[in-house]
Amino acid sequence: MNGILRHKGWSWGFRSTVMLYFIVLIALPIIGVYTKSFSLGWSAFTDSVSDPLAWKSILLTLKLSLIATAINILIGTMIAWVLNRYQFIGRTFLNSLVDLPFALPTAVGGLMILLLLGPNSWVGSLAEQLGMPIVFHEPAIVIAMVFVTFPFVIRAIQPLLEELDKSEEEAAYLLGASRFHVFRRVILPSILPGVLSGAMLAFSRALAEFGAVVLVAGNIPGKTLIASVYIFGEVESDNPQGAAAVSILLLSLSFLILWLVNWVQMRRHAK
Repeated sequence: MNGILRHKGWSWGFRSTVMLYFIVLIALPIIGVYTKSFSLGWSAFTDSVSDPLAWKSILLTLKLSLIATAINILIGTMIAWVLNRYQFIGRTFLNSLVDLPFALPTAVGGLMILLLLGPNSWVGSLAEQLGMPIVFHEPAIVIAMVFVTFPFVIRAIQPLLEELDKSEEEAAYLLGASRFHVFRRVILPSILPGVLSGAMLAFSRALAEFGAVVLVAGNIPGKTLIASVYIFGEVESDNPQGAAAVSILLLSLSFLILWLVNWVQMRRHAK
């Protein structure tokens, strides 16, 4: 009996510690942001989010995040397929490099892009001569977003490819189906939940990117100023309410995306 009571006491204490940790580090900061955004009233909130620079920065962030996500879906699916289906020298090393953006400070990623594609680099100078500048323009922002979100789609698809029953593919080939038909009718439906989950996580992460983008975007208001850098500027300008107002738009969108990711995953497990 005493042992059962001690176990229940330890279990209750463990749950309380976890909940306290969650409340202090996650719930309270989120509540604080929402509270601050409406601290001066609804009219001040609408004025902050309807400011032309704020609105342009949000729209630009959404547009470039969608482009980066589309690139990650295409390239990430191809890389996951190659890593799963082919054996070659250096495969393990390349597979470990996929997670590099998770371990590398994003500012370092931005510096790498600046050095490799900046105006003083061979690629950057050639792009300038062709009238297609990269750094301090939208292409550099997309590249930075693709870099920091690179692992999401790959890591979401790989487990599904490993679980895929190859006998279904073999049966389709024996029945005369082409490679494209097999991919569209057999493989794609199986990996689609992973593609969607990875894409939504990549999009959500791209929305909030700051460290890599701030070094390569140029941060020109109305042209290359994205939402995260705009928020930083508002804080530096002693306008925390304005920064919080834009922040909760991105935060609410991220919550919606996370809910959709969980819904997709629950649907997959239910099947």
